Amino acid sequence: MEWREEGIVLGVKRHGETSVIAELMTRSRGRHLGLVRGGRSRAMRAVLQPGNTVSVHWRARLDEHMGAFSLEPLTLRAGALMESAIGLHGVQLAASHLRLLAEREAHPRLYDGFLVLLDNLTGSGLTAGELMLRFELAILEELGYGLDLTRCAATGASADLVYVSPRSGRAVGREPGEPYKARLLALPDFMTARDLAADGAGLRTGFMLTRYFLARHVYEPRGIEEPLSRVSFVAAASE
Repeated sequence: MEWREEGIVLGVKRHGETSVIAELMTRSRGRHLGLVRGGRSRAMRAVLQPGNTVSVHWRARLDEHMGAFSLEPLTLRAGALMESAIGLHGVQLAASHLRLLAEREAHPRLYDGFLVLLDNLTGSGLTAGELMLRFELAILEELGYGLDLTRCAATGASADLVYVSPRSGRAVGREPGEPYKARLLALPDFMTARDLAADGAGLRTGFMLTRYFLARHVYEPRGIEEPLSRVSFVAAASE
């Protein structure tokens, strides 16, 4: 069995004296592990850094085996990512989100979004923050817990949406939500208006929203904690 594709490095684990087990995100084969012989060499260490894009040749005797990777570098962006807190914590956070997915399950939308995110982690913190927030919304949707922020759950209107129901994950308009606002989650305006950019306060509110649903549907049921990289990234992107 074998296949060839491009992949993005999420991380590695030592295996023996000279090899590593690499974890990659691919577009059509999802999150995939493979043995890289000689992966601890100086040349390969530079390639096997989180955020780098590589050409992958996977081979195994049977499809269900972990198999081995042969890798060639394509885009080495890890060095630039490590130069800022946003880049460093951003690539770690995105990788932790992708690890919530089952192995070898294709998520092409997330792969494409991951590429866009990586290419913007070295620029504006607000831009990177907004892209990460939308990446978290996509993660929730791919896991089956997507939020409906397009229209009011009470009236069906698509304007003046300022709340989200913590029970249903659906948006609620200002007027129908006013009597219940103490029990609703805040929805920043840039998340529903295409012509508005995020600011620091809006980003913090948006990340509080996605954190609630990640904790409720993912972290708590699986018995895991919110990644420290998320706390650090939100602080860096919204300051």
